[in-house]
Amino acid sequence: MTHVQQVLMPGKIFYGRDSFAEVGRQARALGQKALIVSDPLMEKMGHVARCIEHLEREALSCAAYCGVDREPTDIHLEEALAVCREEQCDVIVALGGGSCIDTAKAVAVMMTNPGRLHDYVGNKQTFPNHPLPLIAIPTTAGTGSEVTKVTVITDTANEIKMMLAHPQLLPAVAIVDAQLTVSCPPAVTAATGVDALCHAIEAYISRKAQPLTDILALAAIELIVQYLPRAYVQGDDLEAREKMSLAALLAGAAFSNASVTLVHGMSRPVGALFHVPHGVSNAMLLPAVLEYTRPEAVNRFAKIGRIMHPESEDLSEERLADLTIASIKRLCRDLQIPNMRQYGIDEEQFAQAVEKMARDALASGSPGNNPRVPSHAEIVRLYRVCYDYDFQADLSREAI
Repeated sequence: MTHVQQVLMPGKIFYGRDSFAEVGRQARALGQKALIVSDPLMEKMGHVARCIEHLEREALSCAAYCGVDREPTDIHLEEALAVCREEQCDVIVALGGGSCIDTAKAVAVMMTNPGRLHDYVGNKQTFPNHPLPLIAIPTTAGTGSEVTKVTVITDTANEIKMMLAHPQLLPAVAIVDAQLTVSCPPAVTAATGVDALCHAIEAYISRKAQPLTDILALAAIELIVQYLPRAYVQGDDLEAREKMSLAALLAGAAFSNASVTLVHGMSRPVGALFHVPHGVSNAMLLPAVLEYTRPEAVNRFAKIGRIMHPESEDLSEERLADLTIASIKRLCRDLQIPNMRQYGIDEEQFAQAVEKMARDALASGSPGNNPRVPSHAEIVRLYRVCYDYDFQADLSREAI
């Protein structure tokens, strides 16, 4: 039995104000022509034009694909691949939220490998060739995709999210400039911030957690609970934005190496079937899943509680675990996180989908990393609880 652990990160990470300008120099060191993968909003806001300026300042030619929507799909992947091949690009620059970065990861790896992305899901086969080098520049503080070995792409034909986790999906360079996140509206700030919180909590309670990922996860939690409310209320609070960008990076590195658990396992089917943005679907599920998980993770929840409420150090682990869940519920309430009914998911369609969603959640493998591993029936029941979940209600300690 080995006790050797491994932590994978991008080769280079640049962060801080004005680090965006580093993209030209880094891209020039990696290739001759860059493909920028972004979305219409980034193009409209001028961020794509700024990226082109940085690249051209280093005498690097470039092309752009700005068709990524809220959630990355195999259609976006094929469209971006077509542009990359036609323009003969040899380095990829992802500029945007997690959807843009995940799409760019898939482009980078499929440019150099045979078949379709579907062929590599579930480790059916490994990528035989190294991907094109990728520079990831997040414009939200949430997914942490800039530092992960994970991409999630929706299979539109089968309405499932394909999750791939492989070291070759790691960006070569991550550039984290919080100034790019200032324009995020409150709802996006809330959803992406809770997504980062999910990453940190799930990494910490995961059965695959290790000492180094614990440090990253707990540091991220401490930053998020302090600075997410500030970033939500005052979008131009640059200190809060910078702390949230750092937290998202730390949480991303933690879960990329320790894995996510039940929240993400249940979240992906909701996104695939009902087109709910990933951060929102995670937030909808988080409190109820934590209540379900609590009996098997009291000590870990208590540790989180001590970080969130250092003044409560003298409380028992049981009380601290309860306080942790209550505090996260309160945070979701303050951030105006909707339940599924409030979001607009049709009740009848949801009822018809829960069996498939539970199967897809289990098939993803993530629920198996949870401290309390659920059955199919328990996941179905959890989905039903989450549909009408009341973030205003007092914490219930009754088992689901």
